[in-house]
Amino acid sequence: MDFKLTFTMNSTVYLKDPEGSEVGQRLTKQSIDLIDQIGFEAFTFKKLAVEAETTEATVYRYFENKHRLLLYIISWYWKYLDFYLDYRLQNITNPNQQLGEVVRILTHSLPESSGKLDYDKKKLHRIVITESSKVYLVREVTEINKNEVFKPYKDLCARIAGIIKGCDQDYPFPHSLSSTLIETAHQQEFFIQNLPRLTDFKSGHAHDYTADFLNDLLTRVLKSSA
Repeated sequence: MDFKLTFTMNSTVYLKDPEGSEVGQRLTKQSIDLIDQIGFEAFTFKKLAVEAETTEATVYRYFENKHRLLLYIISWYWKYLDFYLDYRLQNITNPNQQLGEVVRILTHSLPESSGKLDYDKKKLHRIVITESSKVYLVREVTEINKNEVFKPYKDLCARIAGIIKGCDQDYPFPHSLSSTLIETAHQQEFFIQNLPRLTDFKSGHAHDYTADFLNDLLTRVLKSSA
C-alpha cells in the first residue's frame, strides 16, 4: 500500500502548502534527499528543481527561501517524532521506562514505513543531526518565533519534560533537561562522526554510545531514574 503521513503545518513557513499537490510533495521528498546528499549550504532551489524535474520558479511558489524549506522539513520531523513517541508510550505506564524509551527513540533512526510517497526517516534523522540547529541559530529567530513555527519542537520538549517530572517531581529543570536530551542526542552522534575527540566513544555504534551516555546522565541527575 502506498501512503504518506500528513500533519497540519504552520502556514507561515510556506507560501503554498506542499501537501496539497503532487508537485509539492515531490519537492519536499526531493529536498530531503538532496540536503542529505550534499548538505544545506550547498543546497539550492536550482538544484532542487533539477532533481524534482520542475522549474526553479515552481519551487519559489511553495517556499520563500531555503531556510523556510528547512524549517518545514525539520518541523515535520518533530511532529512525526511526537506522533511516534505517543504511539510507543501508550502501553508503558512507568515513567522511568517511558524515559528509557524516549532515549532510545532520540538516539536511533525511526522505522521506515512502506509507502513510496512517505518521507525517508533515516535521511530525516541525519538531516536533523547535521542541520536542525540552523533553523533557529539565525538573527531573525525572535521574529520567526512570533509565528509559533517552533511549536512542534516546544511540544516535543514539553512532552519529555512531563515524563521527567514523573520520574522526579522535585527536579527543578525538566524543560532544560528535555531540550538538553534532544540536542545532546544529535550533537554526540555528530561529534562521533566528525569530531570524535569531543566524545569518549571508543568502538561500536554511535547511537548505542549516545544512548548509554544519556541514560547514565539521567541516572545521575534524577532521583528515581534508576
